[in-house]
Amino acid sequence: MNLIDTHAHIYSTKFDSDLDAVIEEIRNNGVEKIYMPNVDVATIDRMLECEKRYPGLCIPMMGLHPCDVKEDFLAQLEEMKGWLDKRPFAAVGEIGLDLYWDKTYFEQQKEALRVQIAWAKEKELPIVLHCRESMDETIEIVREEHDGKLKGIFHCFTGNLVQANQIIEMGFLLGIGGVSTYKNGGLDQVLPHIAIENLVLETDAPYLAPVPFRGKRNTPAYLPYIAERVGDLLELSKEEVALKTKQNALRLFKEFSYEL
Repeated sequence: MNLIDTHAHIYSTKFDSDLDAVIEEIRNNGVEKIYMPNVDVATIDRMLECEKRYPGLCIPMMGLHPCDVKEDFLAQLEEMKGWLDKRPFAAVGEIGLDLYWDKTYFEQQKEALRVQIAWAKEKELPIVLHCRESMDETIEIVREEHDGKLKGIFHCFTGNLVQANQIIEMGFLLGIGGVSTYKNGGLDQVLPHIAIENLVLETDAPYLAPVPFRGKRNTPAYLPYIAERVGDLLELSKEEVALKTKQNALRLFKEFSYEL
């Protein structure tokens, strides 16, 4: 299989002790690209070092995660915009809204999301959206800011069929990860009604490991387990899932290549 992981924090400190071995396992399991979402200004250097260390495999995005929107968010956004202006990134991400951890800065989260959507439209880049406990709110803002060309991924999709169809109608893809393998994850009620053309695969490593690794450190090497589960739900082979979701990802991110 030739798989693409559209969302993995492979630069995380949780991989510091054995990253080379993890990368070898990832390659051996058929994963040919890993798209890395940025989180905040502090993670940029680590992410770009990972890109340099594993060129062609680890591909960076640029964005401010909603959980990292604090008092200094405008300063962080200014620095990130500087990065977007001086070199290529595959997407603006990980951006969005989060009402699970802390609602203190929700208004600032919405402002940051709108600012970063504007970057994506200016640069003609896709966006990668975090929407934990905020699916409807995120859909509403994306719909308001949509210019007819805006595209991207609703990362870690765990919503219902109505929400899935609203996302697809806007031209966005659903990012499907380890939750699809969970007994009570809910995606078994949604994915059988969704065409494979609307899906991409992800791990969100080091978080949300699929069964049978739930509770352990996640890695893109486990992506075949997600492909197999999606195949079971859509009555497709895992090889067909791998091929179709790879094509969807490459179409979204286009050809991302440049001289380091």
